[in-house]
Amino acid sequence: MNLTTFNSFGKISISKKAISKVAAVSVMECVGVVGLVSQRSFFKGNALATSHKGVVVTSLENDNMNIDVYVIMRHCGVSAQAVSESIRQSVKYSVERFAGMRVNNVVVHIVDVRV
Repeated sequence: MNLTTFNSFGKISISKKAISKVAAVSVMECVGVVGLVSQRSFFKGNALATSHKGVVVTSLENDNMNIDVYVIMRHCGVSAQAVSESIRQSVKYSVERFAGMRVNNVVVHIVDVRV
């Protein structure tokens, strides 16, 4: 399924998989993140969500989207809240800049913590 927007150049369609990849790269650049965890099995019944290696993009109306990120964090002396906020801001900025669409919400799910 694609996300579609219109601007002065015309109609633009971007696949959710492409948005997921941009978000995944953005997450992996954040300090304190070890990796992403695939959560495909939880979303088989939801046709509106597309999962790609730990990132789930859900489309909303009016060119908005929600993004869920499933991460493994490293315990490196930085609080989980600070790392989560860094992930939220990084994903929101990267995806909005790439897609030209609004990211309504980024939810960070901490699946595991490594020492």
